[in-house]
Amino acid sequence: MGNNLLKGKKGIIFGALDENSIAWKTAERVHEEGGTFVLTNAPIAMRMGQINELAKKTNAEIIPADATSEEDLANLVSKSMEILGGKLDFVLHSIGMSVNVRKGRQYTDEKYDFTTKGWDVSALSFHKVMQSLYKADAMNEWGSIVALTYMAAQRTFPDYNDMADNKAYLESVARSFGYFFGKEKKVRVNTISQSPTPTTAGQGVKGFDGFIAYAEKMSPLGNATALDCANYTVSLFSDLTRKVTMQNLFHDGGFSMTGVSQEVIEKFTGED
Repeated sequence: MGNNLLKGKKGIIFGALDENSIAWKTAERVHEEGGTFVLTNAPIAMRMGQINELAKKTNAEIIPADATSEEDLANLVSKSMEILGGKLDFVLHSIGMSVNVRKGRQYTDEKYDFTTKGWDVSALSFHKVMQSLYKADAMNEWGSIVALTYMAAQRTFPDYNDMADNKAYLESVARSFGYFFGKEKKVRVNTISQSPTPTTAGQGVKGFDGFIAYAEKMSPLGNATALDCANYTVSLFSDLTRKVTMQNLFHDGGFSMTGVSQEVIEKFTGED
């Protein structure tokens, strides 16, 4: 049941692949809250996922777009405004990919062509998306743009590889573009630093299952699920968070502020 938090609001949701995706859950929740949107993903990702099913469920249209292509993004923005009948109120950037991780390359043995491709898809694409929106004057005042990130941007997680660098860049883009979007357009820009979440992309990281179990034991409230993240994103799209911008918001059950938990101590000392 929704509360019409997003009634009359319209936007674009990037990155819905399958029902495990945070973007997928967000689309469902935005729909429940009265929002309308266009779904988009790269053509290859669309062939891999079930985005047509989501579109049917949420009465959304799909526009394929490569988020690294300025031409594709300009087309996406103009067509979205045409379909939705005006300027946009929200955008979700839920895109990430490391070719080095997919190819099993260690951080100390990166293939830099892979690194550049991953950076373009995972981080620079956020700047390209916002620049396309900015140049087209596509956002309504008090609109909200959100990207998904991870705490490896601040702390070292060895197997997260070059995605950690990508997320650090992504968060910097949010702050920098957030200043201009806020000052000139009254649009807010934030990143959500989510708990490790068993999405299709997340499960590609080596040792993911062990780490998600560790994070669960470290977090006083436990790990935040994809649905939890969707709910938090809805709050950032709503008018209830109008003065929140340029923030990296930790949504991780308290993991980021916990030095060590009693459960972890007991695991290593054998205490009951």
